[in-house]
Amino acid sequence: MFTGFTPETIDFLWGIRMNNNRDWFLEHKKQYTDCLYEPMKALGKALFQPFLEEPGNIYKVSRIYRDQRMHPPEPYKESLWICIRQDVEWWGEHPCLYFEINPEGVDYGFFIWKPRTAAMEDFRRRITAYPDEFLTLIRTTEEAVGGNVRANLYKRPKPTDNPALEPYFAWKDQIGCTRHIDPGDGMFGPELLNEVADFFAKLTPLYNYFNRF
Repeated sequence: MFTGFTPETIDFLWGIRMNNNRDWFLEHKKQYTDCLYEPMKALGKALFQPFLEEPGNIYKVSRIYRDQRMHPPEPYKESLWICIRQDVEWWGEHPCLYFEINPEGVDYGFFIWKPRTAAMEDFRRRITAYPDEFLTLIRTTEEAVGGNVRANLYKRPKPTDNPALEPYFAWKDQIGCTRHIDPGDGMFGPELLNEVADFFAKLTPLYNYFNRF
């Protein structure tokens, strides 16, 4: 059961940023487990409940240990994240709903980091064939969440004969709709679960739409 993060969670994350070494981590490992890792697992389990019946969806909780095969300069990450996505080989090419906590607070929402070129070509063909479906989805999503769906843009947008689709033909990567909460009362306590779950529910139609490509 998710009971919330605490100021000690942020204290640990700042600590690992300032003392990224094995000795400090081992000295504070119980703090990591109790205040960060276990709450994240509980949050991920609760957020995944609405997706249990949807085929192919999984959720992951990241590890704080960096991949030593990459020879990183520091052994530990200074953030932890949850990712709900399809069971695919590399998450970065596909849509996800995510939650991340770091020393600056929490970020969560819908994101596609590096969609495949072929997937974006399929996306442009789909919105060309069914523009009203997509434009309605974008409008209703943005109205529901009170924010915009954004993306990195091509320097030279792909051509389209439909002026209403021009902004979306410019989409390249890092497609997302996210929220941020600074450290403080807004991110501490069990009510954070309800806020994130509500945001995920409003973004689920967008998540399902992009899982077609």
